[in-house]
Amino acid sequence: MTAAPPARGRRRAPTRIERAAGRAAALHRPRVLLALLLLLALTCVMLLDGYLRAEVGDDQRVRTGASASEVPDEILDGGPILSFPGGQAETVSVPDKTIVLTFDDGPDPTWTPKVMEVLEEYDVPGTFFVVGSMVSRHPDIVKDLVDQGHEIGVHTFTHVDLSYQSASRVTREMEQTQLALAGAAGITTTLFRAPYSSKPDAIDNYSWQVYQQLGEDGYTSVFIDTDSEDWKEPGVSKIVEGATPEDGEGASVLFHDSGGDRTQTVAALATYIEKMRAEGYTFTTVSGAMAEQQSAGGSGAGGSVAGGPGAAAGAPSGTGNQLQASHRTATGTTLYEGKALIAAVTVAEWTVPALSAGLVIVGVAVMGRFGLMLVLARRHYRRRNRRRFGWGPSVTRPVSVIVPAYNEKECIENTLRSLAGSTHPIEIVVVDDGSTDGTAELAEALGLPNVRVIRQENAGKPAALNNGIRSARHDIVVMMDGDTVFEPDTVGRLVQPFADPSVGAVAGNAKVGNRSTLIGAWQHIEYVMGFNLDRRMYDLLRCMPTIPGAIGAFRREAVLQAGGMSEDTLAEDTDITIALHRGGWRVVYEEHARAWTEAPRSLRQLWSQRYRWSYGTMQALWKHRGSLTDKGPSGRFGRVGMPLVVLFQIVTPVFAPLIDVFTVYSMLFVDFKAALLAWLAVLGVQLVCAAYAFRLDREKYRYLLMMPLQQFAYRQMMYLVLIHSCVTALTGGRLRWQKLKRTGEVGMPSAGTGG
Repeated sequence: MTAAPPARGRRRAPTRIERAAGRAAALHRPRVLLALLLLLALTCVMLLDGYLRAEVGDDQRVRTGASASEVPDEILDGGPILSFPGGQAETVSVPDKTIVLTFDDGPDPTWTPKVMEVLEEYDVPGTFFVVGSMVSRHPDIVKDLVDQGHEIGVHTFTHVDLSYQSASRVTREMEQTQLALAGAAGITTTLFRAPYSSKPDAIDNYSWQVYQQLGEDGYTSVFIDTDSEDWKEPGVSKIVEGATPEDGEGASVLFHDSGGDRTQTVAALATYIEKMRAEGYTFTTVSGAMAEQQSAGGSGAGGSVAGGPGAAAGAPSGTGNQLQASHRTATGTTLYEGKALIAAVTVAEWTVPALSAGLVIVGVAVMGRFGLMLVLARRHYRRRNRRRFGWGPSVTRPVSVIVPAYNEKECIENTLRSLAGSTHPIEIVVVDDGSTDGTAELAEALGLPNVRVIRQENAGKPAALNNGIRSARHDIVVMMDGDTVFEPDTVGRLVQPFADPSVGAVAGNAKVGNRSTLIGAWQHIEYVMGFNLDRRMYDLLRCMPTIPGAIGAFRREAVLQAGGMSEDTLAEDTDITIALHRGGWRVVYEEHARAWTEAPRSLRQLWSQRYRWSYGTMQALWKHRGSLTDKGPSGRFGRVGMPLVVLFQIVTPVFAPLIDVFTVYSMLFVDFKAALLAWLAVLGVQLVCAAYAFRLDREKYRYLLMMPLQQFAYRQMMYLVLIHSCVTALTGGRLRWQKLKRTGEVGMPSAGTGG
């Protein structure tokens, strides 16, 4: 009887599963975005920290010997305070018998407070030209400076020679420092001193352009009359001598409160103040010196103009203190942006060192894991391949092979024909989970012996497996996927460990059959390393975390005691494996029992599969968290296996993208050669481990040529999948089984098929 065709113009209503898949897809996208945003945020934090430490955007060039032909003579021969009132360059000298103490390169958490203590002891004000990056890292010190009556000036954000920089970089250096001051102390300032500057007669044509640009923005540039040269650490007496002006002249004097060991500076400062006071000198700030000259009828002091720092930040501070006349109260956007900058820097200051320490620990753990895997894998191989090794009397009794299938018409024939060629007596139970592509009919039409087809409504893989277990006629059941093919001796080898009555389950060796593509080759490398090294290690430690769904054998009694295949998680294979451990059963690995499976052919399918695996593993671990407190043999997985799985399958991979980011960061901004050598060293260790795994499994080494390229795409994708799974777990998301599109290209192997 022919079914009636659907009415034209009407769309088929989506099924319950399709509606659930649509809801899952809707939730999937924001979680992917959240994972990517998290990685982007951490990258930005690293770049910010690097910028603060002059690793990003650092320019150590210092100009010397340039011509000063374009600089007016009255500027070169003028005083140390340069301003541009009305657009006209003017200089101001410090009044006679007056000292302006200036300090460059701070604030420093060690030396600036010591300098402040000396100044407070002698009741002397100072003018501190601060570096913006240091201000953002030590905001409390700047606030203390302002509160104690000292004056603040800008010394750029990253301490670069501005004569080499573009006009936009100059503006950015100033604006960022002003924001840092606004966030730290609620002020901005009109004072500026250029890094590597000295006396006015050292101005050259290149730096003159910078001073003109900043003068138009309302800045007053400050130079020096005498240099203590304390940065050379010449001794206290030499520092005092270098800072002392001649013949009672006033002076702008340079000291440093950062940039090295300032023990001599602190000691010399007290001596210097006492000496100059004994000679009749007074101390003031830059603004104080300008006010004194103005009141005495000297040159104009200069100030901010429209568009300068004063106009941008707000009105004068209103403190009434002429020693801080350059300060402006930060308001509005400037204030809030400044506070945001300080907050971001605080996060970076804590985050990056913590991550660095964490990555060192992770790196040591990963290298230790590689070493442990190599040692235990070799021991496992030698123990299991000894001539006298055996599990006990040969297992020859029939077993049941359960094949859950959902829309597997492309693969089911190859799967069943491979089982029909088994050298071990088996019954084959195909559980059709509501397929709509004729999978059940195709399996029956093959007419193969010992094949039973059981139909059920679509209920998921765990339900199909449980149905098969209930219908199995034998005490040992082999579970496989509907897209997998076995070698003729696979089942016979897989069930031999059951000669040991303590063994409850056996994991086989799953191989990638479609390894001719790039994605397939990458998965082939992953499968060989995972099964040959990880599983050998876990086998010896007696804490195997997962029996692969593609090939695993179980005592029917053990599975039923554990409650069957649970639907609580998406990783029912991991769930049942842990449950068997907790039931006191031993789970082992049989390397010679090989199955060939079809790996995802596209990145989209691969993402979907691994996302489900990762999330399912987390669900299983959380479900069996009680194993951590289990006693006796049943608690071995909780004591050994679970910490290893959490550390190396969740924590370490989550940190792995940061390792890549740190590596790229180091190559670009720190030391390219050292970072490259470190990366090559890690790759070399991985290649050694992979080569050994290939040797144990007698695979062809040519696939290892794909491994370096694997580090640039495949590995990062796996890490993002894991991060995505973590975000899903933390946000309480739920996933359903996602059916992968199969091609059936993995054909029937012959015994001993190699790579």
